[in-house]
Amino acid sequence: MLQDVLIDVAREILIALFVVLGMASPFAEPVPAPVPEGTPSTIATSTLYAVTKVVDGDTIHIDINGKSETVRLIGINTPETVDPRRPVQCFGKEASNKAKELLEGKQVRIETEASQGERDKYGRLLGYVFREDGLFFNSYMVEEGYAYEYTYNLPYKYQTQFKAAQKTAQENGKGLWAPGVCGK
Repeated sequence: MLQDVLIDVAREILIALFVVLGMASPFAEPVPAPVPEGTPSTIATSTLYAVTKVVDGDTIHIDINGKSETVRLIGINTPETVDPRRPVQCFGKEASNKAKELLEGKQVRIETEASQGERDKYGRLLGYVFREDGLFFNSYMVEEGYAYEYTYNLPYKYQTQFKAAQKTAQENGKGLWAPGVCGK
């Protein structure tokens, strides 16, 4: 608790220094990527969308009115499998395969969050994914040890839940936290 207060105070001091020195703050909101023409500006959170492709454990494609939209999941990060600049990371294939098992060909609801912005710097829609049957996919991936809790910049709605889920997964040796996995 005290540590959080000290971090907040330090952040405010840094912001004040940047303002005084006339520099851009490193804590400023990121500038959203331009939205491609014809892309919906908002997404109906009660509407179900078909998952057309699972890229990896934290990125999917959905169909919105006949247009493919890439969705980057808020609050989680899975080991890399498709980044051409990096080798496949430990437990990446397992996370990607689990995402494919749970989402390919399914209908999902997307929940966005104003605090995270609508899109990331790559133009991907940011959201939480809920399967038609109610499974909260982002949470499931952390609970079962397929993903890490990931805070990009600002706190988000389910941050406390995801951090607690990661701690429980670690304590129970699930997924990438299992003994003998990823050098543990």
